[in-house]
Amino acid sequence: MFIIGLGNPGEKYKNNRHNAGRLVLQFIADRQGIEWKENKKLHALETNAKFDKSKAVFILPEGMMNNSGKSVASLIKSKKDLMGLVVLHDDLDLPLGSIKISFARGSGGHRGVESIMRALKTREFARVRLGISPATPSGKLKKPQGEKAVINFILSDFKPAELTMLKKVSKTVEEALGAFATEGRERAMNLFN
Repeated sequence: MFIIGLGNPGEKYKNNRHNAGRLVLQFIADRQGIEWKENKKLHALETNAKFDKSKAVFILPEGMMNNSGKSVASLIKSKKDLMGLVVLHDDLDLPLGSIKISFARGSGGHRGVESIMRALKTREFARVRLGISPATPSGKLKKPQGEKAVINFILSDFKPAELTMLKKVSKTVEEALGAFATEGRERAMNLFN
C-alpha cells in the first residue's frame, strides 16, 4: 500500500491549506513515531508504516504539487500497486474538518491529482479528500470565488485553530487508512463516507 501526501515542499508552504495532504500524513507519521528518509530516486521523502499487520509506505513528493505524478509514477509497477495507492489532498469543495474517500473520479481541478492521473494514465486509484473551506454554522460552504481568490486562499496558511482541527481529522484519516489496509477500499468508503 502506497500513501501519498500531496503538498509543496519547503518552509514557505509548510502550513498552507494546499498542503493539507502532506500535513495529515506527517501528523500520522508523528503519532506512529516514524522517521522520514530521503529517496533521491523518487524525489520524495519516504517512510514505512503499519496498520495492524498490513504494511504501508508513506510518500511525500519533494517536487512542486503540479509535478506530483513524477514521484508517484515510478512506484506503481502493477495493477495490484495501483489498487493499493491512496492519495491524500486538499479539497475546496468540502468544509474544513471533513473527509471523503473517492475512487476513479475526476480531479475536480486539483493540479496535483491531475499530474498523477497523467503520469499513471488512469484515474483508477483511491483518494482521501480533505476539506479546507470555511463553512457557516449551518454547514454552507464559503468558498473563494475566481481563480486568483482560490490561488490566494489555498496558498495561505491555516490559522492555529484550523491546524488543530486538521490534526484531529488526521486521526480519522488514520482510522480510514487502517480500514483500507486491513478490510479493503469498499469497506473504508462505507465506514468513512
